Amino acid sequence: MSRATDLGFLLHKHPDRVQRFEQSFGTAHVFYPDADDEQCTAALLLDVDPVKLVRTRGRGTPDFSLGQYVNDRPYAASSLLASAMANVYRTAMRGRCDLRPELAETPIPLEIVLPALPCRGGAAQAGRFFGPLGWEVSAVPVPLDPEFAEWGDSRYVTLTLTGTLRLADALNQLYVLLPVLDDAKHYWMAPDEVDKLIRAGEGWLAAHPDRAAITRRYLANRRGLVRTALGRLADAEDATDEALDPAEVEEEPPAEADEKSVSLAEHRLQAVVQALRDENARRVIDLGCGSGKLISRLAKDDFFSEISGADVSHRALTHAWRRLGWDKRPRRENDRVTDVFQGALTYADARFRGYEAAVLMEVIEHVDPPRLGAIERVVFGDASPRVVVVTTPNAEHNVRYEGLAHGAMRHPDHRFEWTRDEFRAWAGRVAAAHGYRVRHVPVGAEDPEVGAPTQMGVFTR
Repeated sequence: MSRATDLGFLLHKHPDRVQRFEQSFGTAHVFYPDADDEQCTAALLLDVDPVKLVRTRGRGTPDFSLGQYVNDRPYAASSLLASAMANVYRTAMRGRCDLRPELAETPIPLEIVLPALPCRGGAAQAGRFFGPLGWEVSAVPVPLDPEFAEWGDSRYVTLTLTGTLRLADALNQLYVLLPVLDDAKHYWMAPDEVDKLIRAGEGWLAAHPDRAAITRRYLANRRGLVRTALGRLADAEDATDEALDPAEVEEEPPAEADEKSVSLAEHRLQAVVQALRDENARRVIDLGCGSGKLISRLAKDDFFSEISGADVSHRALTHAWRRLGWDKRPRRENDRVTDVFQGALTYADARFRGYEAAVLMEVIEHVDPPRLGAIERVVFGDASPRVVVVTTPNAEHNVRYEGLAHGAMRHPDHRFEWTRDEFRAWAGRVAAAHGYRVRHVPVGAEDPEVGAPTQMGVFTR
């Protein structure tokens, strides 16, 4: 920007005016505490009327208690502020500025301050959600009472974001992440919330390392809406498999500085591909292939001559076929991907046989322990490939995950998560029973105390 007051062009609000915008739950005020060529501050003050707020609640909205009238909504940044932003700054959020179109496309230096933000998960959670977007994040906990330090901190933080971004991107990120950090919304969740999320998250959400957690919180853990949203994100940018592969929904601890550009899922894919290459296994079947991310990766590598996949979920296979482009063209005879079919790993299947290698990538932890014996017999006994590659979470590493309760698992569908010793014991027993040797490979950034986030066993017969 040539002048700081050009911010007024982007927000479509003149710095010399104080403006009021009536909302269904109160009044939004826009004004500029200071505005000159060097610095321009635009303020959005939301005056919430508790009675009006209650009157706007739909029939299906829960909570008919006194808490509707006595709560923190008028005093803290939450979904109310996000709604007001969407109303007041609608054009700015769309990235439109007819008078200065080049300005709307230009990253500008910004500082955003939220004096009281509800932050479920603590100050670190704000850094985890905003940090990957290019912000320098300062989240200072607000004490319950400055005069009584022993009471500790409240669940609120004073959040300051500093960075150089397009204003439209900054506003859309705030719109999504304010209610996400609060982990609550003031209105009933409707199916059109998915459209709002996809629209506001365009260009940043699909590539965010915590996109699954953000999506779940934004959609209030409504399973159907969450799966729809994650599926659309996967289709839009081919950046994630959360909608179908539970392994990708794991909440991941913040990466080290040299790991920021590579997600744990990508580390896992690279490790599996390298293990197959190390064992010179060119004909591979992916058992529990989900939406086909590994299959797609192998198909792009000329090293592999024959690739197949199997999964028990027909819906997952539909997405795998779409990823491979089979829904747009007939399969060619020279395709290296020969088949992707429905099948259960607990039952012997002739289609599993005849491959040099089988992969079970983040599969076994989704199986009830009493049924693991069936999978062992089917994969290591009946199919009996020369190489079997198995990956699974390292339970010891869970202590490095912010917000993951002690003893909790990374995904609600996990039936168990093993420590390194537990995985080694299982792998050693299976290898001895079926005539294999096994070597263990850490996957992801390895912690000196608790190991890598994922553990991999490479079985060779």
